[in-house]
Amino acid sequence: MDIKNLLKFTLVFTFAVILMGAYTRLSDAGLGCPDWPGCYGHIGVPSDAADLAKVETNFPDLTVEPEKAWLEMIHRYIAGALGLMVLTILIVCLKRADAPKKLPIFISALILFQAALGMWTVTMKLMPIVVMGHLIGGFSLFALLLLLYLRTKPLRIPGGDSYARKLGPLAMVSLVVLVIQIILGGWTSSNYAALACTTLPICEGDWLENLQFAKAFSPFQGDHPSFEYGVLEYPARMTIHVTHRIWGVITAISLCWLGVKLLKAQSSTIRQSAWILIALVVLQVGLGISNIVMHLPLGIAVSHNGGAALLLLTVIFINYALWRKA
Repeated sequence: MDIKNLLKFTLVFTFAVILMGAYTRLSDAGLGCPDWPGCYGHIGVPSDAADLAKVETNFPDLTVEPEKAWLEMIHRYIAGALGLMVLTILIVCLKRADAPKKLPIFISALILFQAALGMWTVTMKLMPIVVMGHLIGGFSLFALLLLLYLRTKPLRIPGGDSYARKLGPLAMVSLVVLVIQIILGGWTSSNYAALACTTLPICEGDWLENLQFAKAFSPFQGDHPSFEYGVLEYPARMTIHVTHRIWGVITAISLCWLGVKLLKAQSSTIRQSAWILIALVVLQVGLGISNIVMHLPLGIAVSHNGGAALLLLTVIFINYALWRKA
């Protein structure tokens, strides 16, 4: 089996899983099935009278919402298929003498942890720290699969491009800045704070006086029957939103500065990556503003998640190219 083609397909499929996860979360379908791994005790979504009677007996306080339940189950099905792909990659790498070994093993361990986070997301009723962890785990899996692909397909970049290689530290700082922004985005989404501010450029009202960082970023939010739709009061949610928005400006400036600098590189591969980086930043800023102006339309919100994932891959690719040995 060609490991390169398998990794290409798995990368595309992982991106689809990330988008489906975002769509499920933003459609408020994260608890469409209150149990795991099945749905109301079934492999699929119960629909006939006999199955619904069992649901009424076993889950007396809940009502089956087919659309939300199917969204959740489809997400689980494709996530399970991704797990099988990762297992196949591991087996192929272990069998081939020239293939990496440690990275595929780590990726396999990560997807098992992702499965556990998926279970805890349901059993802990959308606890924000778990939901955010699940999102970050998906992005991490995406990034590591790219690194594994790059290790099986060496880049052709001139070793004498000393100008580009001097930008390695800037690229690394930009990666850290972007990762922080992605984490903030995950925390914003998991706490239902995306619409805590609905004006530009910052927030309506006397927002500066209402900042509550301790409450906003505490991973422990008490005991609640469910965290669906969030449990934090408005000042805390507003703090999360404002922090994500301000750090987004810092992220955009950092990434654009890196992109502009890389446009002077000798390598056409690096220059192309720089243009892609700048275009993705512009797109992400536009999607972010659209989310505010249009009050979080589902398609744009999902695209914003996908844009963040593509930005992460682009910056990781640039770092790999600049830091790899000539």
